Amino acid sequence: MFAAKAIDTSDKAAFYRDLAAQLKALLEGEGDSIANAANTAALIFQMVPDLNWAGFYFLASDEELVLGPFQGKPACVRIAVGKGVCGTAVDLGTSMLIKDVHDFPGHIACDADSRSELVVLLEDDEGV
Repeated sequence: MFAAKAIDTSDKAAFYRDLAAQLKALLEGEGDSIANAANTAALIFQMVPDLNWAGFYFLASDEELVLGPFQGKPACVRIAVGKGVCGTAVDLGTSMLIKDVHDFPGHIACDADSRSELVVLLEDDEGV
């Protein structure tokens, strides 16, 4: 059974290296993408300080993302490609780090408490 271990956050590079190692151990041997997304969101939410949401959106069609496994406050269920930070990242085909989402044109306010967003695009054999 996996048990998350506390990680020192004083060195960011070491923190993320240790987090990646724990995530690898947590996902080892499991091939189901939904189960892995759920455990990934849970570990990130548990381990990253000052985080109010961690989760996944899946590309449901060429035009829309749909909410997947997450931890935190309730979220927008569907996001159009090209809208908000997540939809814009998909439209541009790149990961995005937005320091102040309230200054981002077209920001979707799913949660007024969110100040910044990191969107990391993940791809499998079928794309994003």
